[in-house]
Amino acid sequence: QVQLVQSGGGLVQPGDSLRLSCRAPGPIFASYYMAWFRQVPGKEREFVALINWKEFSTVYADSVKGRFTISRDNAKNTLYLQMNSLKAEDTAVYYCAAVGYVVDFQFASRYDYWGQGAQVTVSS
Repeated sequence: QVQLVQSGGGLVQPGDSLRLSCRAPGPIFASYYMAWFRQVPGKEREFVALINWKEFSTVYADSVKGRFTISRDNAKNTLYLQMNSLKAEDTAVYYCAAVGYVVDFQFASRYDYWGQGAQVTVSS
């Protein structure tokens, strides 16, 4: 069973920054698309950002574009999500995910492996 291991998360105030990390096994990380999703109670898991394994090209949800940055360090097998200018509506459990190939990347059901989740709470 492949496990993605997340770290980061916590309670911050509006306007603050936070970074999430997600470590994956080497063979997975080297050739998989990596993404971040988030989920609030009673709602479906929502796509946040994606980075591919080859060109490092990225895609973002409109709600986070310009504030969040997805990146990967292949030497450390680690995925990051830098979140700036956080808002109350960013409060959610954040998950990293991996898939070998994906076209409709915004659907959580397409992904093969998941991290354990990290709570991010933005509140004054």
